[in-house]
Amino acid sequence: MALVLIIVLLPVFVFLSLVLLVGEGWPIFFIQKRIGKNGIIFWLIKFRTMKVGAEKEQDKWKYLNEADGPVFKIHNDPRHTGMGRFLFHTGLDELPQLLNILKGEMVIVGPRPLPVNEEAKIDKKYQLIRREVYPGLVSPWIVNGYHKMKFDNWMKSDIEYIRKKNLFYDGYLLLKSVFLVIRLICREVMIARWSERKKGSSG
Repeated sequence: MALVLIIVLLPVFVFLSLVLLVGEGWPIFFIQKRIGKNGIIFWLIKFRTMKVGAEKEQDKWKYLNEADGPVFKIHNDPRHTGMGRFLFHTGLDELPQLLNILKGEMVIVGPRPLPVNEEAKIDKKYQLIRREVYPGLVSPWIVNGYHKMKFDNWMKSDIEYIRKKNLFYDGYLLLKSVFLVIRLICREVMIARWSERKKGSSG
C-alpha cells in the first residue's frame, strides 16, 4: 500500500522537494526520534517546515504553546519558513513518512508517534496501550480536530481507535483524511490569494 502511494504521489513528492530546495535550501527533510511499537525508537521523516535549528528555540516560544499536556504545538509557529507554513497547515509535510511505512516502522493508519521526550511524560495507562500498535501517518486525532483537541481527549481517541481497529474503520479514516487535506490546501490557496489582493490594493 505504501509503495503504491509513493509511486502515485512521486510527482508531488519531487515537486515539493525541489520547491523546498530552491526556496529554503538544504536540508529539505526534518528527522526526529519518535517512539514506535513496543517502545522502539525510530527516526521519523518529514519535510522541513521550520528554519534550521528551530528545536533549540522551543523554550523561547514556549509562551505561545497552544497544546495542553506534555506536547508542544503552535499552529502559526514563528519558526516556520514561508513554504514550510503552507506544508504544515495542509499536512503535506508528513508525506515523507511513507518511507517510514516502507521500512516497517509505521503504518498508514494508527496513533501519531510522539517525540521521545514528550512520550516519556504521558500517563502510563495511555503509554502502554499506544505502544501495542504501530504508529500511523493518519490518526483519529488528525481527522477529528487535532490542534483544537485537548491532550487527554487526544489520548482517549487513540485508545478508542486501538480497541476498535479494523480494516473498514481504517479505510474510513484514510478517506476522511484525504478530503481534509484537499480542504486545507484549498483554504491555504484562498488565504494566499486574499493576502496578495490585499497587498495589491494597499500598494
